[in-house]
Amino acid sequence: EGTYTHQAALKHFGQSAVVSAYPSISKVFSQVEDGHSKYGVVPVENSTEGMVTHTLDSFAKSSLKICGEVELRIHHQLLIASGAGVSALKTVCGHQQSLAQCQTWLSTHWPHLEQEAVSSNATAAQMAAENPSVAAIASSMAAELYGLHCVASNIEDLSDNTTRFLVLASKDVPPSGDDKTSVIVATRNKPGALFKLLEPFDREGIMLTRIDTRPSPSETWAYLFFIEFEGHQTDPKIAKILPELEEHSVMVKLLGSYPRAPF
Repeated sequence: EGTYTHQAALKHFGQSAVVSAYPSISKVFSQVEDGHSKYGVVPVENSTEGMVTHTLDSFAKSSLKICGEVELRIHHQLLIASGAGVSALKTVCGHQQSLAQCQTWLSTHWPHLEQEAVSSNATAAQMAAENPSVAAIASSMAAELYGLHCVASNIEDLSDNTTRFLVLASKDVPPSGDDKTSVIVATRNKPGALFKLLEPFDREGIMLTRIDTRPSPSETWAYLFFIEFEGHQTDPKIAKILPELEEHSVMVKLLGSYPRAPF
């Protein structure tokens, strides 16, 4: 509660949504898979720090579909316990991504503070509320929820710092008219394998919006490609491409087609 993922869920579903917090990305996946939650929201990419590998790895093992995406501008605050003094600070805590996104600012303004990565910014906020020697990097929502005082606002190194979140569900969603599609592909280990995967997109004029790799969980020095592109899986051009991907790969897993996030 009070994380940026919490904010993303409320942005997508509205303030009246009933939300539940879980301690890890994999737990969010399992709660939706088991039917305990209808939807899940997980971070997938930050404009400063890149892809969230835990989310990509969870997709490789899950049967869930992507049914939406959310883009959230991230503004970090430096928070301390109400009534605490800055002279007592010894440690600054935050999620590892948040610490990385504020690294230049921290090195410039608070170089003497030890940096400690924790499981979430909400955990950091709880630690700061309980210990006057701890400062937290967290959101203004966390400051309100945990009764913290803001020492400095908008401490992220890049002013356009943005995180993209994906919405998980058990079923596909129909076309919206402005969609993306995501797939996982395992290629054959031979020359030209990646070219043969990408060539159909160029031929059909389909824009790739993301391509990343992760180590294969089943074979040493083999890789999975996470490919994201414009359009819906039911569009004629994409329906033509998907069988070609299967022809030139060991495995193709369709993660889903979903409406593009409004910017």
